[in-house]
This record gives sequence, structure tokens and C-alpha cells, in this order.
Amino acid sequence: MSKMEVKTSLLDNMIGVGDMVLLEPLTEESFIDNLRKRFDHSEIYTYIGSVVISLNPYKSLPIFTADKVEEYRNRNFYELSPHIYALADEAYRSLRDQDKDQCILITGESGAGKTEASKLVMSYVAAVCGKGQEVNKVKEQLLQSNPVLEAFGNAKTVRNDNSSRFGKYMDIEFDFKGDPMGGVISNYLLEKSRVVKQPRGERNFHIFYQLLSGASEDLLKKLKLDRDFSKYNYLSLDSATVNGLDDAANFRTVRNAMQIVGFMEDEVQSVLELVAAVLKLGNIEFKPESRVNGFDESRVKDKNDLKEMCELLGIEQSVLERAFSFRTVEAKMEKVSTTLNVAQAYYARDALAKNLYSRLFSWLVNRINESIKAQSKTRKKVMGVLDIYGFEIFEDNSFEQFIINYCNEKLQQIFIELTLREEQEEYIREGIEWTNIEYFNNAIICDLIENNISKDNQNGILAMLDEECLRPGNVTDETFLEKLNTVCAYHQHFESRRSKNSKFLTDHSLPHNCFRIQHYAGKVLYRVEGFVDKNNDLLYRDLSQAMYKANHSLMKLLFPEGNPAKVNLKRPPTAGFQFKASVGTLMKNLQTKNPNYIRCIKPNDKKAPHIFTESLVCHQVRYLGLMENVRVRRAGYAFRQPYEPCLERYKMLCKQTWPHWKGPAREGVEVLLTELQVSPEEFSYGRSKIFIRNPRTLFFLEEKRRQCLEDLATLIQKIYRGWKCRTHFLLLKKSQVVVAAWYRRYAQQKKYQKIRSSTIVVQSYIRGWKSRKILRELKYQKRCEEAVTTISAFWHGTQVRREYRKFFRANAGKKIYNFTIQRIVQKYFLGLKKTLPSMSPIDKTWPVRPYLFLDNTHKQLQRIFHLWRCKKYRSQFTDEKKSVYEEKLEASQLFKDKKTLYPSSVSQPFKGDYLDINKNPKYQKLSSAVEEKVLLADVVNKINRANGKGAPRVFLLTKSNFVLADQKTGQVKASVPLPDLSSVSVSTQSDGFFALKLKEGSASAAKGDFLLSSDHLIEIITKLHRTGAATTDQIGVDISDEFLVQFKQDKVCVKFVQGTLKNGGTAACKRKNNKLLEVSVPSP
Repeated sequence: MSKMEVKTSLLDNMIGVGDMVLLEPLTEESFIDNLRKRFDHSEIYTYIGSVVISLNPYKSLPIFTADKVEEYRNRNFYELSPHIYALADEAYRSLRDQDKDQCILITGESGAGKTEASKLVMSYVAAVCGKGQEVNKVKEQLLQSNPVLEAFGNAKTVRNDNSSRFGKYMDIEFDFKGDPMGGVISNYLLEKSRVVKQPRGERNFHIFYQLLSGASEDLLKKLKLDRDFSKYNYLSLDSATVNGLDDAANFRTVRNAMQIVGFMEDEVQSVLELVAAVLKLGNIEFKPESRVNGFDESRVKDKNDLKEMCELLGIEQSVLERAFSFRTVEAKMEKVSTTLNVAQAYYARDALAKNLYSRLFSWLVNRINESIKAQSKTRKKVMGVLDIYGFEIFEDNSFEQFIINYCNEKLQQIFIELTLREEQEEYIREGIEWTNIEYFNNAIICDLIENNISKDNQNGILAMLDEECLRPGNVTDETFLEKLNTVCAYHQHFESRRSKNSKFLTDHSLPHNCFRIQHYAGKVLYRVEGFVDKNNDLLYRDLSQAMYKANHSLMKLLFPEGNPAKVNLKRPPTAGFQFKASVGTLMKNLQTKNPNYIRCIKPNDKKAPHIFTESLVCHQVRYLGLMENVRVRRAGYAFRQPYEPCLERYKMLCKQTWPHWKGPAREGVEVLLTELQVSPEEFSYGRSKIFIRNPRTLFFLEEKRRQCLEDLATLIQKIYRGWKCRTHFLLLKKSQVVVAAWYRRYAQQKKYQKIRSSTIVVQSYIRGWKSRKILRELKYQKRCEEAVTTISAFWHGTQVRREYRKFFRANAGKKIYNFTIQRIVQKYFLGLKKTLPSMSPIDKTWPVRPYLFLDNTHKQLQRIFHLWRCKKYRSQFTDEKKSVYEEKLEASQLFKDKKTLYPSSVSQPFKGDYLDINKNPKYQKLSSAVEEKVLLADVVNKINRANGKGAPRVFLLTKSNFVLADQKTGQVKASVPLPDLSSVSVSTQSDGFFALKLKEGSASAAKGDFLLSSDHLIEIITKLHRTGAATTDQIGVDISDEFLVQFKQDKVCVKFVQGTLKNGGTAACKRKNNKLLEVSVPSP
């Protein structure tokens, strides 16, 4: 439904039938078919009067948003489509506005969505009630109590991944304004047998798995636990992890919820210690040990888990160990101690585990109640929410199913009673005659279970079970069944193979150790095995006293009967007696409140969406008594509605009431029904409502309304279409007028522009003709004036020349020549100024010479301009840059056109210090050994005459000498003063070899000359040449492809040859003989 569409009635756009009371015909098949039809369209809610049927969709639906909350807020129950919010709003408004205490009863089998329904009710009430800091705190505490109780009371079952294994009733208390003040929670029948044993495919309570998955390593260490589930006997492993359940995240949620509810940190720690103790308790195993008297006595096998459990609870290990081996029975003033065999020890262990956990759960509920209870003593309004197990029929039904079904019998009884009472009260309130309604009264079944079942005032089944548990002698499940067969033999709802009713003797579907009760929802077969033990629910007094002696903060509160000072020899009440008392209290509580019902149905056993299993739904419809509920609702009047909305909905069916009725609404409805000729037997007039007996009458009205609405829609469409066509015609007419006006304007503009253009053309031609005529006259006049001026000038010239010819005839040629030359030179200089080349010294362009006689001048000016340009360029140099250029110039003088390597060195700047000698720590020792400033530092290769191979050396050049040092150690190998250097020899090729020749007889010449190679040969020789020229005689540079080198006493010829080198390498030196070293240089 779109946002703009407003739904004003339950009957609008209805899928199937929204209220089962209106279902026609009413059969079980049509009932199921209507549920399926609505379920297929994601309509999971259906009404039976004021009862809500809820089908679990097993998927998220967009019908629980904040917008939906606002949509159902303060709306009539039947005003919108069925929804759980409508019931919650009706209950809340009745409580707030009419001071009626309310209760919402949520029933259904496991997996039907009861817990989610209770959450939705509580969240809706929290959303619509008042705001404020204190109110918000109370609401948050009420809402956050759910995760805590779910963790400790819910478990994964075959039917439901989050099944509530206890019954919960919460009374939410409100003040006079309708704001929540607090609440009280009651719990019923926790399934504590799950603590010690779980059916296949099911898990223990969530808290065990959440603790092991979500607790930190430190917390697990404190609790003496391990994260591995398989190490604990009480945890089933086949379903330890559940898809869609994040136990670690849920543990954090529970811790946070406990903090919000009001648990102190030490209380949380104490609770977790007890949970850990239960896990440890399950790992305690026993072995038999023979005694002198021939009886076996149980002993603990491995005492490590027992020790850790005792440390967690603060119990002496010997005390608890003895309690598992001996049992003390007190009778009056006597005490008798008996040994326990292994089976009895395991029974005692499991009984302790179940009692410890169930009492912890009860303490949690009481602790939550302390936090959420209303602080004010003023009168309160109460809304109760009951989330309790539904009717259970399994293959194997035991004591738990018996008392659960007993509870549902009581709820069905009160449901029928309250429904009838509500119907009767409304009839009396509206002045309608009340007629008795025939229905099945299940009080006979309730009496069979709890009260007198015959005229002899014999007790019910629960009372007989208590008698058997208290009776001395040998008491077994079989003796209990025999008693049932004797007492209940002729009861019409009790069946047994051993009963005196002969018709069941041959019924092989009824085993000998079972009995069958015909409940309101169907027959249920109960196996008596375990009835007596489960009803006794005994915990040996030795274990209670051992628990009381614990130093743990909670143990004395959980086991008060273990106090030695308050020994009570009276037998504790049985489980059945306690549950019966709790149910009785609950029933009294519910009868004081206005009931609201939510019946939850599970559509399939696969927990999957879009699957509707008819047989399963039919089974639940039967045991929920929904058909009976519909029949009770329809026994009198099936539909009732206040006069105002009824008249508003059907007023179009009568001319007198359409479109507006000005009188009282009741009179309008009377006129309407009279006009429609509805039989008077089909309806009755109440004080504020119209009562319709049969759904057919309502559907007749709806069909007439639908036809009338179609006629009205046709009429509205006709009027709308006429209006739309007229509006369109008027728009076209107006548009035509506008278009015509614009077109006429456009046509006149075009005509005017054409006339204007033609006029301009004619005017331009006329003006052109006139202008040409005037121009011809002016040109003629100008020619005449010019002719006169020319004639006059020639005449005056002739006269002047004739007068002055005698004075200028001798020098006229010379003056004319000088004047001409002067003009030519002036023109030359002006043209040269405009065409001067750039200021770059390397720019060799120069303007072309214009005249031959200026050839010498042209060349001199070019030379002068170049010198001046170079001077200007040099004036920009710094001293450092000038020195670099001087070195480059000197390198050019030394090597240009002489050595092939030179051109490649021109573009490379002379860096000098390639080793960063003063800053590099590697050469710190070498730098300190050289006192003068280093002009050049580089790594060169010293050529060995023996094999022609090079050894790396550090080459340093200062102003007075050059130094060769070891590259690795920095040790000086040779230091030669520059005056001892006579010349340097290099080849003409592109190699980097050079020979430093020393003067004969000098001190440095003892070891001979140096043959070196370097990548910076040009720079090294240039700096040597400049430095030597500055200090002593100029060092000669010999460039030749063959020269002699003095090695000690021998002279060796170094010869350079061109060739192809291996692997494309650089120049390589090779020894040919004792007198020849050959250097191979790659061909250019």
C-alpha cells in the first residue's frame, strides 16, 4: 500500500478474511485455507474478534518499523489491517484511559514466535508511552531484562533455535499518566532436566555456550574453564554451534544488559562462577569401591574437577566428596548414615546440578525484580504479559509435558470463561438480550488432574502422585499407574490398558506403562517412567548442608535449608504441588485483569519462510482451540460496530444518508437498513453499536458498498473527464488566441522589415550615386589644384636655378656625393640597429652587407660587437664559475681535435671532489693525512705491469703534490711532489689511460712512473697542467698512441690498438711481453 493510500477499515483491500468471525462457511478446511492465503501474501496476523493469531514468518518483514508504530497509535482496533500493534495499543489505551488492568496471554508451541511476540508488545508500549530520563531508564531496564532471562532460560531445540524453556509472566506497572514505573517477573517450571541431559539435536541453555565463546582469556582463567566445548559432559556437541547465533556477541549483549538492569560487577562475577561450577560438576565421575560389609561405595575418579569446583564455590573438598559418598537420613532423634553406590552418586550429582542452576535462575529473576520494581507506593495500573509454553504432544511425553498441558488446560478454561464473560458484559452494556452459548467446558479435565474426580471425593492425578511420593514402602512408577487405573478407571477422559474399562484391553496403540488423557486439544499419551522421581525432585540433605557451608556470596541464599541451625525434617513440597500452587496464583491474577490473547502458530518444522504445512497448522489450530473460540464468538452476533463508523462506511447505499446525514448516527443506520430491506432477525440495535448476527449480512452490505463505490467511481470519472475536457478545450482556445496574436505580430514584423530593407537599399543606391558624383567633382578640382601647384613649382625652380646656377656649378657634384654617402651610411646604421643578433656569444649570425664599399667597416663592426658581447657575458660570471670555464678552456686547448674522448667531456662539469673527502667518514683518516686543500679526489685504477690489471686507488691532487692511497683502508701508497712530475702521456683514443712520468734523478722516481686509468681523465690532466703551471715549470702533455713508461729500471712500451672487445666492454690492458703493454680500444 502506498504512502498516499489511507486504509480506514479492516474490510478494505482484504486478503482472505482478516477476522475469522466473518469467515463463511466456517469449517476447519476454510479456516486453514484462509490462514494459508494470508500467509502466502505475508499477512501473518489474523483476528478472531479481539484475539490475534500470529504465524511465524521465519523472515524479517517491514511491518515493525517506527512508522508502523505511529500508524497504529491511538487507532481503533478494527480500523487497520490485523497487527499485534493494534492489540498492544488497545490494551495500553484501556489501561491508561479507563483504569483497567490488562493482561496479554501469549501461547503456542515451541518455535511459534511467542518470545518475539512478547518483545514486540513490550517495545510498542515502550515506544508510545511517555518520555523522560527516569521513564526512559525504567523502559530500558524492562526491555534489557529479556536478554538476561533468554541467556539463562532459553535453549536451542529441534523446533526452535531460541526456545524458552520456562514460563514467564511480567507485570508492568504504570502511573496515572500511563508512564512505566517498574515491573515484577514471575517464572514457571524451568526445564532444569536440560542442564544434565539434552535430546539429540538440541543444546543446553545458551549461557554455557555464550560464556565459553565470548569470555576473555583472563575471565576463563579465573573461572578455571577451557574454551573447548568437548571438555564438558553437560554440553551436547552435535549442535554446539547454531547458524545465525553468535554466542560471543550475545555474551557481550548479556553482560551489557545485566549492567543496565542494575547488577553489580561482583554479582555478575558470582553468577558466572556458579555457571562454571555447574560445568565442572558435570565432569565429576565416580568409581565403585568395595567395603568390608560387601556393599559398594562410590568414590570420585579424578579429583581435579572436584577441586576446581570447590575453589570456585569456596567449599572444603572433603565435605563435598563425603556428600557424594554418604547420605544421612534423620528420623526424629536418630541419624542414619548410608553409603551411596555409583548410580546413586550420579543421581546426587545431577540433582545438585539441576537444583544449583534452577535456584540460580530463580535468584536472577528475584534480583531483576529488585531492580525494576516500582519505587513509588502510589496506586499503580498493571499490564501483565504471559509468555508460556503451549500445548505439547511429543512421541515420548513425560512429567514435564503432563504439567505443561495441565497449565494449558487451565489457560483454556480461563480463556473460555473470560471470553464468555466479555461477550456477556458487552451484551448487557449495549442492552442486547443474552442467550446461553453451547461450548465444550474443559473443567472436567482440570478436575481430573487437580481436583475431585468422583462422587467419592477421590483426589486428582497430581494429588495421587503426591500421595505415592509420600507413601512409605516401595514406591515406583508402576504402583502410581496401578493407583491411577484403580481411581480413574471409569473417567471418560482417562484411558489405560490396565484400567477396568474393557474397551482398551485390546488397544495395542496404548502401551502397558502408559496412560492417555483426552485433553481439549486432543488425546496425549504419557509414559509414567520418571513421574515419581521428577515429582520428588529430591536433593540429599548432605549436599544442601555442604552447599550452605560454602564461602560463596550466593550459596547461603540458594540453599537456606542447609543451615544446621534450622534443620527441618518435614519433607519439601513436590514439584507438582509447587507448580499447581503457582498456576492457581497465576489464574487468580489473570481473572482480575482484562485479557488480551495472542495465539502463535508455527507454519512448518523446517524453520523456513514461504512454507505452509497444513497438517502441522491444523494440529495447532485444534489444540489451541481456535475453532471453538470462533464458534463462541459467532454464537450470538458475529459482528458489531459503533454507529458512527458504520454510517460513515455504508451511507452511500441510501439516498437519505448520502452524502451527509444531519441527524443522530443511530437513526441514520436505521434508515439505511430499512432502505436496504435487511431482515430484522439479522441485526439488533445496541446503545452505541449495531450488532449483525450472520457474516452473510455483513458481506451483503460490503458487496452493495463495492457496487455503489464502482458507480460512484464511474460518476466521479465522468465528471472528472468532462471537467478535464472542458479545461483542455479552454486551454486550447486560449492558446489559439495567443498563437494567432503572436503570428500576426510576427507577420507584420516580417513585412515591416522587408519594406525597411527595400527602402534602405533604394536609399543606399541614391546616396551612392550622389557620393560618386561629388567624388568626381572633388577629384577633378584636386587635379586642377595639383596641376597648378606643379606648374608653379617647376616655374619657381626654373627661376631659382637660373638665378643661382652661377654660384653652385663648381662644387655641386662633390656636395651631392657627400650628401648621398651620408644618407647611405645613416640608412646602414639604422638598419643595422634593427637587425642586430642576440647577446649569446655563440650566435654567429650577422646582417648581410648592403654595399660593397662598406665591406671592411661591416667586418670591423661584427668583431667589435662580438668582443663587447663576450665582455658583457663574462661580467656575469662568479669567481668559481670563471675558474670552471678557464679549466674548460684550457682542456680545449690541450685536447681539442687531439683526443677522441674530449667531445664527450665538454658537457660534463668539472666537479673536483667526487668522493666528498672531507665529509665521508670512510676517508676521515686520509683527509687528516693531507694538510693542504684537496683540488681533486677520485678513484682511479693503477695498472700492474705484470698482468695489465688495475687496482683501485684514491687519487688526491693538492697545490703541491698528488697522492695515491688504498681505497679500502685509506692508507697512503705514494705521495709525489708536483715538481718531480715531468710530463703526462695519453693516447688519441676514447680510453681513460694516462701515464704520469717522473723526472729522472728525483726522489720519487725510484719506483718508476705511474700508469693509471680514470673515467675523469680530461679533468685530472687539466687540473694537473694548471696546478703545475702555477707552482713550477709547466707539465707537458704528450698525446700519442704509443709511448714509453719507466717501471723501476725497465722501460715498457704502451701501445693502443683499435678492435672489437668481448661483451661490448671498455678499453682493456693486456701484457704482450716484458717490453710491451697493449691497450685494446673499441672502434669508433
